[in-house]
Amino acid sequence: MNVKKAIFPVGGLGTRFLPATKALPKEMLPIVDKPLIQYAVEEAVAAGIEEFIFVTGRNKTAIEDHFDHSTELETALLTKGKEEALNLVQGMIHSPGSVSYVRQQEPAGLGHAIWCARHQIAGEPVAVLLADDLILGTPALKEMIDAYQSGNMVAVMNVPADETGSYGIVTPKDEAGQLVTIADIVEKPDPEVAQSTLAVVGRYIIEPGVFDKLAEGRKGAGGEIQLTDSLAARISDVPFLGLRFSGERFDCGSKLGFLKANIAFARSRPELRDDIEKWLANTLLSQK
Repeated sequence: MNVKKAIFPVGGLGTRFLPATKALPKEMLPIVDKPLIQYAVEEAVAAGIEEFIFVTGRNKTAIEDHFDHSTELETALLTKGKEEALNLVQGMIHSPGSVSYVRQQEPAGLGHAIWCARHQIAGEPVAVLLADDLILGTPALKEMIDAYQSGNMVAVMNVPADETGSYGIVTPKDEAGQLVTIADIVEKPDPEVAQSTLAVVGRYIIEPGVFDKLAEGRKGAGGEIQLTDSLAARISDVPFLGLRFSGERFDCGSKLGFLKANIAFARSRPELRDDIEKWLANTLLSQK
């Protein structure tokens, strides 16, 4: 079944990046010259997504403005003959009706945020992308959609054993190439009890039955409605696979991950690569 819709949960407060996120949504923090949320949307477009559903909260209007026309800016660029910049900002605009916004009225967990978008999902599988998880290289969601047939699917990667308490951790049953059959999934298990170090990162494809489980409103880790709990509840009913994606993932929800992403993405840009690598080399040399 084709996956043509994607949910972007963007209602979080971004407290780890205060004071920068006091008035600016964390999803609008830039990696080089592009906000995190734009990278996520571009990954969805590359995977064939046609409808974009943003689950927002208070003070998130900058995201809506970013994906809408700015008449004043576009007129100024046109007047000044800045065609390349004009094409850049106009290229971010999607067709009318393909973008919608749903307000999450309380920060009750990722599962709750996704459930808030239930009326936009008409009994079909939907992708979920978390902008905090930025992936350099092959678009992870495209790899997932290319491999998807039915049921639920998550992007997975191994993490250090002492970091399992920060992730949803899966219990692998067997593997075939990039695909992992999942026997169980637990949200943020202590390292002492984690069944593996195979962690879920912020890319999902979920089937309609997950919304039925989310509707029960059961709270899990952290007193929040967790998506992982509803995925676990569907394991006996539908296939559940993990995909070991090819790209390099950066945790841009942390300051260190955000800084690493800026450097890595700058190095991936031909017009910046030489200068950034020269600066890095000189900086490292001066510290010896």
